[in-house]
Amino acid sequence: MELKDLKNTWDKLASNKELDEGQIRELLDKRTRNLLDRIDRNIKIGFVVLFVLILIFALDDFLFSPLLIKGVSENLTIPNWLLFLGGFSNALIFTTFIYFVIKYYRVKKSCDITCNLQETLMRIIDILKIYQRMFYLALFTLLFAMGSGFVSGMYKGFLDGVKQQGIPFSEIQTDQLVLAILIGLVILIISVGAIFIFLRWGFRRLYGNYIQKLKLTLNELKEIND
Repeated sequence: MELKDLKNTWDKLASNKELDEGQIRELLDKRTRNLLDRIDRNIKIGFVVLFVLILIFALDDFLFSPLLIKGVSENLTIPNWLLFLGGFSNALIFTTFIYFVIKYYRVKKSCDITCNLQETLMRIIDILKIYQRMFYLALFTLLFAMGSGFVSGMYKGFLDGVKQQGIPFSEIQTDQLVLAILIGLVILIISVGAIFIFLRWGFRRLYGNYIQKLKLTLNELKEIND
């Protein structure tokens, strides 16, 4: 049952003064199961999207970037600490997702066996909130790794270019150096910002919006119990 249809049914029953506590509980139960079904679907979608993104990030860290760097200069290499940071951030994002899935399905399974609707809603909301914090922590770690890689690559590339041209660093004009730094910062901010906005939008679309909807259902259920 769609949320809109559920609301219309509720309003119709209320206008006819036929809505009792049992009917309200039944409507809330249907709404909750509808939201959980959507979360189930989004978990499957999220797994595929997350797997593809991590695969792309991993290929970029361990395949595309090394090939690109070797094409620019044989002397340039990616620092081991940077590779570790990239791998760690990817693993952290995937681990937080697996943690969320395991905790969510445990709660959902217990509800299928002996369902206390209010307790189930509270536990699922808590799980979604925890996953939201963990997701943003992992996301900032990923963006930090990407930013560090960009800055490190830009710095090493600049030094390598200066050495190849035989120009002492002290003879580089200040305005050229400042311009190169500004261009690099603009590219970094745009690329990192775009990735952050996209992943945040994806998280809210798949999971974040359901926190408020579940909270609304929980508050309505508490009003009945009170």
